[in-house]
Amino acid sequence: MDQGRNLASTSNSEEDDLNDIIREEALDFLPAKSLFRFMAVCHLWKRHILTPTFHFNQSLRFTDTTGLFCQTSPETPPVFIPIHPASAGVPDPSLSFLPEPVVIRASSNGLLCCQGQTEDGHLYLCSPAIKHWKKLPKPTACHGSEPALVVIFEPSRLTNVSEYKLICAFEFPDFGDAIGFEIYSSKTKSWRVSGDFCFGAKKATLGSGVHVNGVVYWPFIESDGIVSFDLTKDRSELLDNVKTEGLLGTYYGMLCKVVLRLYYTEAVVKVKVNFQLADRVIKWELVRHAVFPPDVYMLMDDDFACRVVSIGREEVVIQHRNQLYSYDLQTEETKTLTKPDEPEYDICVPYVNNLVYL
Repeated sequence: MDQGRNLASTSNSEEDDLNDIIREEALDFLPAKSLFRFMAVCHLWKRHILTPTFHFNQSLRFTDTTGLFCQTSPETPPVFIPIHPASAGVPDPSLSFLPEPVVIRASSNGLLCCQGQTEDGHLYLCSPAIKHWKKLPKPTACHGSEPALVVIFEPSRLTNVSEYKLICAFEFPDFGDAIGFEIYSSKTKSWRVSGDFCFGAKKATLGSGVHVNGVVYWPFIESDGIVSFDLTKDRSELLDNVKTEGLLGTYYGMLCKVVLRLYYTEAVVKVKVNFQLADRVIKWELVRHAVFPPDVYMLMDDDFACRVVSIGREEVVIQHRNQLYSYDLQTEETKTLTKPDEPEYDICVPYVNNLVYL
């Protein structure tokens, strides 16, 4: 009997150790939707998941794109389209917890930047997973009705604080072809206009920006070229001899562009990364070459109706008219993310399902 009690005690001890390991080492690698389910396991897990330290660690470790916030137009409520519905989601996809209807402008590691629909156009940062938000102060410069905003949120173990920045490229009213830059910092809680500006481009010609290693890049929409701004050096640069067709993004921490091409028998996605930036020239190197299966290719009847809307570490999302497709670069599997009767979305912003607390 003593031996039986000892075996039971050993078994319970091993089970407790396993629970401790899962709670301390594995939970913060999971998306928010899964974590909300795991809070029902026990009170200890629930208390652990609700702590600010866990929120910070989870936002640091979970960085996979899990879906997209989409809008058919700025006037319509947002919807959330998950790439993995079973594990990723948000409690209020329309963002009705914000004080006014909004249009989604940009995102970064779980933070969404939204702009209000009122005349003032207030900017909001929000964490949809926990419905937490902040209203930002009014910028000094006029950013226009469609600001070229980029959100920068990269948690660091060095600071152990969830600091973030926004940068907006805007046109100088006194110069017809000059772009200025205004930066918001959560550390100072204020906007600052940079003393540098970039000649040779207009804000209206810029596409969606991307942040890579302290530098923000905006591609030209209908021509080759990039406007860059180095946040550390507070300096901009016009790279007007760089081919930028496709979507700019990040691939394993490197600046990349993703190009979709329809050929006679296949649809091909090419992921090219910047491996050298010298003499104002970005040189692209092909790192991934993905081919969509024939059944998906046959649905893509028009090259001009297709676009890449998201690039993750191993997943690309393509939009063709009102359909969104995800392609896993590792497994070579394709999933249709939307239903045939859904509208065509004009705005598609990638989202990471984590527990950012502002």
